[in-house]
Amino acid sequence: MVSIATWFKAGRPQTLALSFALIIVGSAVAAQVGCFRVLTFVLTLLTTLFLQLLSNFCNDYGDYESGADLAGRRGPERMLATGGLTTTDVKRAMWFCGVSAFVAGVLLLFSVSDTLGLEGVLFMFGLGLLSIAAAIAYTVGKHPYGYMGLGDLSVFLFFGLLGVAGSYTLFAGRPSLSVFLPATAIGFFSIGVLNMNNLRDYDSDLRSGKRTLVVRLGTRWSRLYQAALVILGLCIMGCYVALFGTPWQWLFLIAAPRLLLHVRTVLTTQDHDVIAAQLKVMAVNTFLLSLLFAAGTVIDKLI
Repeated sequence: MVSIATWFKAGRPQTLALSFALIIVGSAVAAQVGCFRVLTFVLTLLTTLFLQLLSNFCNDYGDYESGADLAGRRGPERMLATGGLTTTDVKRAMWFCGVSAFVAGVLLLFSVSDTLGLEGVLFMFGLGLLSIAAAIAYTVGKHPYGYMGLGDLSVFLFFGLLGVAGSYTLFAGRPSLSVFLPATAIGFFSIGVLNMNNLRDYDSDLRSGKRTLVVRLGTRWSRLYQAALVILGLCIMGCYVALFGTPWQWLFLIAAPRLLLHVRTVLTTQDHDVIAAQLKVMAVNTFLLSLLFAAGTVIDKLI
């Protein structure tokens, strides 16, 4: 019988914090305009949780089948590659997470049907199905788009534009142009997490034929790309607060020094282990930034 610790590792908890960050930011913007509802927030988090777990299990399965998880791969253990889980275990987990995401999503849409209206519900339902399909097709199938260098674009869309703006829309009933600023910022930070993952796995991806954007660009340009993502993300977040936000939302800047230190580390170090550790730094500080931004919104409402 598979232990709870093994399933916990297979679920990659560090990625869950990143997926929650986009919901927190979208919900904070909704709270800023007086549209926040606890039930909607909980169901959105639950749906996102199962979608992210589905993506993680699909990624493990696809990389294992393609040979991307080679013996020389560095980074956290993959439960399929190390024998902690069998392909049958992972397939069952994929089915469970996919069905759970679908059920949670349907409950979510039912709870906000009065706000969205029929057309809005159908549109969001379509986005939900697209999210499930995208999670599977990233590394699974004959032509996984994650192996073609398209992962960055997918992350920007689903963890940025659609994730943040979509969660806001569930509260407000319709999107707002202003929400696309923090959506873009979180999208850039999310790409940054993926970019660090691909920098860590550069050698094994190159050997296995996984043509990520890092493999296509090379490590030097990928490091500069990382710096641009972080700096632009911080600037765009600042633009939102300056134009549409409240003074307390500048709290997000508390996370800025650690992110800028991350940029300096990525640009200056050649130590692979240090680079590998920066993935967690990027994910944790993106989550921290989202919490600080949301805290600023709450404080402003309470004062």
